Amino acid sequence: MKDTAKHQGLRNQLVSVLEQKGITDKNVLEAIKKIPRHLFLDSSFENYAYQDKAFPIGAGQTISQPYTVAFQSQLLEVKKEDKILEIGTGSGYQTAVLCAMGAKVFSVERQNELFKKTSGLFPKLGIRPKHISFGDGYKGLPNYAPFDGIIVTAGAPFIPQPLMAQLKIGGRLVIPLGEEVQIMTLLIRKNETQFEKHEFGEFRFVPLLEDKN
Repeated sequence: MKDTAKHQGLRNQLVSVLEQKGITDKNVLEAIKKIPRHLFLDSSFENYAYQDKAFPIGAGQTISQPYTVAFQSQLLEVKKEDKILEIGTGSGYQTAVLCAMGAKVFSVERQNELFKKTSGLFPKLGIRPKHISFGDGYKGLPNYAPFDGIIVTAGAPFIPQPLMAQLKIGGRLVIPLGEEVQIMTLLIRKNETQFEKHEFGEFRFVPLLEDKN
């Protein structure tokens, strides 16, 4: 569990790359500068941890490319103490970035193997999500709703209705929509019944599966 000056140097370089790619949110960049991404990967990938690439993490899942993590986090416009629901804990890297941004993170993971691994990792790294649970992300976490923001870290063929229902008015839902290739989509809840939709180009994610865990 070492985080060295060399790792910090690599993180600083990664942040420069993300700035060149158009990430402007200082909060996001500071969080990426702070979080030791190499500790969320198998040690065989350690030397590549600060490249802007996705890597396998087990259970057929991947740790998202840092640019994707930064892009989704930026779209959320996280403010300190915001309640954020994350669908797909995965490696826990996105969770850690949101926590570093000052969010209260509620996260759901449907792969038991990943859930166990990541739940064990957070305390070792001093990362404290508000709540992490094993279950079907499509259902969200109604007991903890409403949320200021919801982030889905897997490709979804449609926007799950329960997630829309669990968003505060004025809240933001960030979700990659589509089967093969996903379009990064932002929904802003305007009132009880209306949502404003924005689309931000193509991304690739592992699929969000319903009722599978």
